Amino acid sequence: MSVLKTVYKQTFIYGLATVVPRMLSFLLVRLHTDKSVLENVSDYGEVSIVFAYFVLFNVVLAYGMETAFFRFFNKEPSKAKVLSTATISILGSSLGFLALGLLFQQQIADLTHIHVNYITLVVWTLFFDAMVIIPFAYLRAQGKPVKYTAVKLTNVVVNLALNVFLLVYLKALSVDNSLWDSIYIANFEVSYIFIANLVASGVTLLILLPFYFKINYKIDTVLWKKMLRYALPVLVAGVAFSINETFDRVLLERLLPESIAKTAVGMYSGCYKLALFMMLFATAYRLGIEPFFFSQSKTKDATKNYAKILEFFVICGALILLVVVVFVDVLKLILIPNEDYWEAMKVVPILLLAYLFLGIYHNLSVWYKITDRTKFGAYISVIGAGITLLVNLIFIPSFSYMASAIATLVAYVSMTVLSYYFGRKHYPIPYNIKKIGIYLVLAISLSALSFYQFRAQYFIGSALIGILVLIIWSNEKATIKQFLKPSHDH
Repeated sequence: MSVLKTVYKQTFIYGLATVVPRMLSFLLVRLHTDKSVLENVSDYGEVSIVFAYFVLFNVVLAYGMETAFFRFFNKEPSKAKVLSTATISILGSSLGFLALGLLFQQQIADLTHIHVNYITLVVWTLFFDAMVIIPFAYLRAQGKPVKYTAVKLTNVVVNLALNVFLLVYLKALSVDNSLWDSIYIANFEVSYIFIANLVASGVTLLILLPFYFKINYKIDTVLWKKMLRYALPVLVAGVAFSINETFDRVLLERLLPESIAKTAVGMYSGCYKLALFMMLFATAYRLGIEPFFFSQSKTKDATKNYAKILEFFVICGALILLVVVVFVDVLKLILIPNEDYWEAMKVVPILLLAYLFLGIYHNLSVWYKITDRTKFGAYISVIGAGITLLVNLIFIPSFSYMASAIATLVAYVSMTVLSYYFGRKHYPIPYNIKKIGIYLVLAISLSALSFYQFRAQYFIGSALIGILVLIIWSNEKATIKQFLKPSHDH
């Protein structure tokens, strides 16, 4: 149980680094979807399409080196050698990308349908983000979640503050002040959003810059090739994941009629944010358990602990699913009060469930990470991305963003099933599938009942939550009591 407590403590602190920034970023959704900021839903659609490319290129520029760094940092006798090799690798590739990105701005703009004015801002932001990959990974490997969290929070506070200043206050200040008037540009809101992002990424790099002065700049080419071999399947998996995560925005923009495409992307992206509650939980969980998976892999009770961790994840995820579905119309009023976006609310339960399955998949993926079979992660993710692309390409013209939401769910369920199937063969873990299945069926049934039969009937919705809590308590009472007991570990 002390092992579980350690994981949950780490998950909580890393969760702050993920959840609190995202909670603050929800304020950006509130800001960006406000009619007085971005007048048209299509403007928000344009911002969402650019951020979809951000996700893809962040993965490409990391090329699995972060995961490779974790693996070899725990495995190799010389940790300094691993650190310097990974750092030099990312440094070289990032500088190469920066040069090419700035050189071929127009060609990139033509290819991506992104306005050329935004390309410079995007390229520099991606460069800054790539440069902090290894410094952040090193903080996690050293078990310094507090510093990690503090830097992540600084990034978001700067981003949020600049968004508010540039989008809300600058225009008002420019009226009576020549200094602000010389800075303010009319109808520049979309660019201001990217400028805020760029400055926040620059500040993050500035904070972590001392890391680069402590490195012994010697690359071990044999080790580097080993790390690249390990990282390549992670890269493939990452690209596939980014296709699952955000590429539907790009496909919606390309496949829907031009007159409605960006508006549809805007509505879908706005309501998509409400599903982030589950994604935040799954991401925080993954950040907490990933170093733990590697460190525990050689202990006697490793598989038993892995099984228990998944059970707890599903229990927490089931509760989050139901609570968000029950109160989704309250959350909508807080986060997206602009009614122009509400048509897409029907995607929210589907996406919440999709992210619950993604979290289960992350838990199941332990087997291929600790047995160095990362190629399986790549195969499974590529199949998931293939399903996403196929469903989107076939059904977007007829069903618009509903096709995208269903594609995401089908992809993540398929990946979960595949990972479980292969994991059972290569690294058997005693998961209690019956119990996990019961909790999932229960949460899905109660959520469907709430959303499709008793929507916005909060007394009934609260009763449904109460039923789920009672069932969990009656089954898990002993474990929960033990978990909540004060720890006497030293």
